[in-house]
Amino acid sequence: MQESQSRNHSYCRIESVGAFLPRKSLTTTEIMRSLRIPGSLKFELLTGIKSRNICQEGEDSLSLSLAAARKCLEHSAILADDIEAVISCSITRYKGGYHQLYEPSMSFHIKEGIGASRALYFDISNACAGMFTGILAAQNLIRQGSIKNCLVVSGEYISSLIDHAVRNVKTPASQELASLTVGDAGAAIMIQATNNKDESITLSGFETLSRYNDLCTAQPHPRYPGASMKTKAKKIHEVSSRESLPLVKDALRTLGIEYSNIDYLIPHQTSRSAILSGSRKYSATFGGQPKQVVINLSENGNTASTTHFVTLFQLLQKNTLKPDDLIFLISYASGIAFGIIAFKPKHLIVNYGS
Repeated sequence: MQESQSRNHSYCRIESVGAFLPRKSLTTTEIMRSLRIPGSLKFELLTGIKSRNICQEGEDSLSLSLAAARKCLEHSAILADDIEAVISCSITRYKGGYHQLYEPSMSFHIKEGIGASRALYFDISNACAGMFTGILAAQNLIRQGSIKNCLVVSGEYISSLIDHAVRNVKTPASQELASLTVGDAGAAIMIQATNNKDESITLSGFETLSRYNDLCTAQPHPRYPGASMKTKAKKIHEVSSRESLPLVKDALRTLGIEYSNIDYLIPHQTSRSAILSGSRKYSATFGGQPKQVVINLSENGNTASTTHFVTLFQLLQKNTLKPDDLIFLISYASGIAFGIIAFKPKHLIVNYGS
């Protein structure tokens, strides 16, 4: 107990980020040609998604997770053997095609695959908020003194949703239409203890509203490999933009800032129209607007729990961020779950050569 107390840390920082996208690309035009909808559905115009990356043979949830974890370690000062915990947060847990992993857990295979031989490991599943939930768990473990660092990972092999939606979507009102927005990706983020408040995660919050649990549901497909998903897209957007307002308001009050003080707002990448509509609602409620609302789904699509960290990694690669920029991540997930993470990338950009 004394040793644990001596390791307690008040703050946690994002030490490094990694992401991986499969090479194969599937365009929205190609998907639209496969649909049986009469007339013209301007899906690309509606969503802002031109293409997304999808797994090929030999790629799956585990390979995406491992590739992202290795990319994260390339930018980290922490060696694989010094990682103290690994948390896997993906919705999908496929290994070797559509074979679902149960035991040992996905996190076991990840930590063994990267050589984190001494790491504590476990899985978390919370839809598109999985990585947010994993980061909260990592922060708690660090603050109580159990560990000094944690690798939070997700590999989302969700493109089977597209295959099943193509078979079933017959009208623009179909609840499987949102499944056509998804893409495959891996993301990883290293959370590390720090005593420097200026480089820490300044805020992380989470809320669930179970009365809306029926707005987005998924299950294994009864006849084909993978899963199918049904989403009441218009309703879930209305609920998310409305019900997240108190959480955002509380976050702004806690940080002592205005909405316009946010430099980069990174929302969940669902569709361009939904993001812009939600942003307008926030601006109307709180006044002003962030320096930039980041929309990067044009070539990525909606990559589920990895979406924020794929976006963050791409911003870091472009040397876009400055040390004192306030980054605000907002997650919406089925359940419904909302999450917020706010931080300044002081330490991060050093590792990415900015």
